[in-house]
Amino acid sequence: MQIRLSWQNLETGEWRTPVLTPPIALGRVFERMPSTVNGERVSRLVLNGERVSRFHGLITWENGTLMLTDTGSRNGILVNGIPQTRCLLQDGDLLQIAHYNITLSLVTNSFNNLPQNPSQISFSLPTKLPDTDLSAPTVSSANRESFPPPSFVNSLQISVQQLQTLGLQIDEIDYLTIGAGLGSFIWVDLLRISGVKSNQIMALGIDNKPYTHYQQLCLNSQIPPQERLRSNSDSCPDNIWGWPSYALREAYTEAGQGQFLTALKLLWQVFAEPTFAETYTPRSGNVFNSIDREANRIQWSQMYRYGRVKSIRKLTDGRYAIAYSRSTENRRDHGFILARYVQIATGYPAIQFLPDLQAYREQTKDFKTVVNAYENHDYIYQQLEQSGGTVIIRGRGIVASRILQRLYEARQKNSQIQILHLMRSPKAQGNQFEKAKRTVENHFEFQPFNWPKASWGGDLRQQLEAANPQDRLKLLEQWGGTTTARRKDWRNIVNQGLRQGWYRITFGTVERVEPTPNGRTLTTIREQGLNANLQLEADFIIDATGLDAKVNTNPLLNDLVTHYNLPLNALGRLSVTNDFELVEMRNSKDSEDRLGGRIYAAGAITLGGPYAAVDSFLGLQYAALVSVENLASLSTPGLRKLTGWRSLWQWFKWVNNQPPN
Repeated sequence: MQIRLSWQNLETGEWRTPVLTPPIALGRVFERMPSTVNGERVSRLVLNGERVSRFHGLITWENGTLMLTDTGSRNGILVNGIPQTRCLLQDGDLLQIAHYNITLSLVTNSFNNLPQNPSQISFSLPTKLPDTDLSAPTVSSANRESFPPPSFVNSLQISVQQLQTLGLQIDEIDYLTIGAGLGSFIWVDLLRISGVKSNQIMALGIDNKPYTHYQQLCLNSQIPPQERLRSNSDSCPDNIWGWPSYALREAYTEAGQGQFLTALKLLWQVFAEPTFAETYTPRSGNVFNSIDREANRIQWSQMYRYGRVKSIRKLTDGRYAIAYSRSTENRRDHGFILARYVQIATGYPAIQFLPDLQAYREQTKDFKTVVNAYENHDYIYQQLEQSGGTVIIRGRGIVASRILQRLYEARQKNSQIQILHLMRSPKAQGNQFEKAKRTVENHFEFQPFNWPKASWGGDLRQQLEAANPQDRLKLLEQWGGTTTARRKDWRNIVNQGLRQGWYRITFGTVERVEPTPNGRTLTTIREQGLNANLQLEADFIIDATGLDAKVNTNPLLNDLVTHYNLPLNALGRLSVTNDFELVEMRNSKDSEDRLGGRIYAAGAITLGGPYAAVDSFLGLQYAALVSVENLASLSTPGLRKLTGWRSLWQWFKWVNNQPPN
């Protein structure tokens, strides 16, 4: 049984709602709280404030009951207003420790017990491409391999001297980001703009270009360079100021080529969206080119280090030790990086895959007929253009819309292509929040972006940050959901297909998927409201249900959470503060938190916390802004606050493509 501890920071108004497994220690100093109790790993919860003792109290399960013990604190613990040194706890009890009012809730419906999609396609760690090897485990623990050694893996804190005895390469750096993808790039970019020199920063990952993984997913899901992403005009990973926006840059380029009407149309889109014009979105090729320009400007290649992170451990001097491996054609070597300020931006570790389709692939070992939209499946369109055929699409979000467009383009070359769109249930009306309601057409729910625009920086963002845990989940449910963009060309494709009969929508629950003697697939579904089964025969099935970022699908995060008993939020992601810090991973050399290390997280691995659009370009920028602002308040090495004049000066440097320093 897990428990949720909920309290609000009276100074900032921020809610903390970690879900933890007892035993749970509460206190001011992480190192003074026990790591184990009766052989069980302890979740250590740090509470700041002079009236909080270094080790204040302990919550344990004893003979099936939840017990609270005051461990000799100076100011005591109140339970429902009554001083207690040892007492039984129940659901809904209020614990008062210093200025903290902590509500205790028994968690009987945590993310571990919610219905989940049990099937994923993990990304291969060496290549970051979808791995179709069904024999490979989804999650591997760091101690299953010879590196890192047990002396490192089993430590909660390890000294530099102990690392030196291992005889491996050790590098030291002030700022380290793990992942080296877009989340890492944006964080590094902001550090450089804020005064940190390139020799103080390291980005550790598999790809030397920060967008390689994302670009491959775009190409697999049929978004080539000339096609547009589902991203806002001023959401620029290469430009934290958002101006000039992508629309303005594209209009300038078109005008320079004499395409004045096209340039005016682009500017009109931004001015009139979304009421009088379709929402502008940038071409993927333009986004990647702009990132290349900024990467060269901030000297990304000098900060990038090739390597795969295996595990993270605290150092006794207040820093962190990061164990990593790297493979070359001839050998594999290992090493450690010692860093004080760390950002984790590992992105999506896996692709969601519908269980019935995974079962089909496990039974038949057929990876060509049944595919995920994020796998490389260009051969399907090539075969359809040559021979025709029938395709079943599963899912109805933005990826499904792009797959449908690509099939429509193939159909212009071969009219013998039929499309069956299999949906679980009809969508009669869209989600509604207060007076705002999404429109629905042909069972597609429309929204320009994956979250309402005010989630990025408007009143909805503020509302989510201030919400208590129950309201936060309700808000995310109301704002989220499966949506697609209300593009005129996509709507015309659907309407034309329905009218001409080559596109059909079918509703039902899949009973099974099996091969036919003639090499096709047979999907048996139970139609909604009917007892009879319906069978759908097709040449190909494309699953467009999305990506997976739960912590337990990522070996590094799974090891970190398991080893340090880190709390997760209700969606199974990392529990972060409003500035995206993993506060339970703070590492201090002394009780006053001097020289203390910090770890931050960004991206989809934080969904369910204080920010909705965490996996968008602008969401990654926001996470970088608030985390770097938090570091600046600590006066970390070389980092200056981005004041108005400094920001303006750095923008002029960006315009002229000059290095930040």
